[in-house]
Amino acid sequence: MKIAVSAQGSDLTSAVDPRFGRAAHFIIYDTDNKTFDLIDNAENIAAAQGAGIQAAQQIAQHAVDVVVSGNMGPKAFQALQAAGVQMVSWCDGTVAEAVELVEKGELKPITEANTRGHWR
Repeated sequence: MKIAVSAQGSDLTSAVDPRFGRAAHFIIYDTDNKTFDLIDNAENIAAAQGAGIQAAQQIAQHAVDVVVSGNMGPKAFQALQAAGVQMVSWCDGTVAEAVELVEKGELKPITEANTRGHWR
């Protein structure tokens, strides 16, 4: 399983970023190999619009199964849903903690956007 987590930093000890589209980075953790890749999201941080959709497209290109982030706007939610990616709203700790909670099944997928668009 591949788990993408919006991250404020560049490794597993980083705090989960509460923003999805404008997160600093995404860490994609592969639970089979116990490895991770870092995706820099700098181009979307200052985007006037479309940050959530562009971030969702990046995630979908990496064949991610689950995304963990604090907030998902309506356009990002729709794009991820269309790509078959489950979304979880959680930002109370580190990327490593988020991965562990997903693996244990302790975080439940959201069924709708949990913030309005253009949230910063």
